[in-house]
Amino acid sequence: MLSRLLRRLVAVCLGAMVILLFGVGTSSPLWAAYLVMAALSVFGVTLALQCAMAAHANRHDLVPPASALQLLRAWLREAWVAAKVFVWWQPFRSNKYPDRLPDSANAPSSRGIVFVHGFFCNRGVWNAWYPVLDSKQIPYAAINLEPIFTSIDEYADLLNHAVDLMYDRTGQKPLIIGHSMGGVVVRAWLRASSTDSKVHRIVTIGSPHHGTRLGLWAPSRLDNIANAHQMRFGGQWLRNLAQLEVPIRRSMFVCFYSNCDNIVFPATSATLADADNRHVAGLPHLAMALDKSIIEQSIALL
Repeated sequence: MLSRLLRRLVAVCLGAMVILLFGVGTSSPLWAAYLVMAALSVFGVTLALQCAMAAHANRHDLVPPASALQLLRAWLREAWVAAKVFVWWQPFRSNKYPDRLPDSANAPSSRGIVFVHGFFCNRGVWNAWYPVLDSKQIPYAAINLEPIFTSIDEYADLLNHAVDLMYDRTGQKPLIIGHSMGGVVVRAWLRASSTDSKVHRIVTIGSPHHGTRLGLWAPSRLDNIANAHQMRFGGQWLRNLAQLEVPIRRSMFVCFYSNCDNIVFPATSATLADADNRHVAGLPHLAMALDKSIIEQSIALL
């Protein structure tokens, strides 16, 4: 579903640029260039505003504040990664790497990984992981969270099926890795099923465990999108989720968080009490899902 939507958006944007270049450009090339640059700058300005808001929210947080150079590098890195993920990987390459599952639990196999992506993403966001896992012959499965805009609780069955399938095929409890909203989906699944015994460990990457202040500054129409509303900073849904968790469950989590996360801030919103919280300085939100160090540390947990 999301890949089709993104393909259409990419086609519309490219079509608009072609019309602009050949329509306005034939009579006024300079004005056409100005308009194209202005359209592209909207994306960069949006990311810059997010970085500025994150820096402001982190002033009184426990995490070390990001330097100006860290914020600049994070902005540039996120612009490149977001373009790659949303314009290429997710629309056109989300199924380039199919799930890698053994034929049965009777075949020798290492422990597997189940991937859970974030808000307005699909399994293509994990494309940096799949070749590494293939080279190590590590089983993996990545779910697509659909419908795109629904309550986080509605994704529990999708995750439960993927975890059961991975266990059936490998004979071992899987490692679950969630980016952004995906980490909260895992917690909601555990609340719904109370199946902690099915899981080896859980890794969350930039997940809004306590919500994000970006949600408070987002347009009020997001209140009509259930999963976006549930991730607002200090929201009732997240507070209810936390009240039903016990320390032994939270101790299963490894939480990566960053002082340059431009989506989830303040930074420690991506941490959990009793968890193994690991600060990765200077990394923006989407780039964390592609970071080589995080990939290596996560695989080591197998």
